[in-house]
Amino acid sequence: MSFYTELLICFLLVVGGVFLLIGSIGLARLPDVFTRLHGPTKATTLGITGVLLSSMIYQTINQGSFSVSEVLITLFLLITAPVAANMIAKATLHRENPSIPRTKGQSLLHNIRHRKAADAEQSD
Repeated sequence: MSFYTELLICFLLVVGGVFLLIGSIGLARLPDVFTRLHGPTKATTLGITGVLLSSMIYQTINQGSFSVSEVLITLFLLITAPVAANMIAKATLHRENPSIPRTKGQSLLHNIRHRKAADAEQSD
């Protein structure tokens, strides 16, 4: 394996590891559910993509043929992470979990919860 290939693999691993660390710290330290969603859906997805790309390059060079499994895992993660974040946000709104006062869009949260109550009254 050439020096530049090893350098690229190491670079992708380090960048992916840094993004995974930042996303994990964000998940643990951010104050409410709405801000915690950004850690696993943005930074961690980018981090695991870097790790999987480095694995794909390494396996492709070692096996002599293109490694498809890492590409499929990456595509699956990139497709499902936003959907999972959307479902978590909807469940949080449905359960009426409080957000911190600094969260932007407080009026939007109030409007959504008020609209839900109005829709329930109309259906009765």
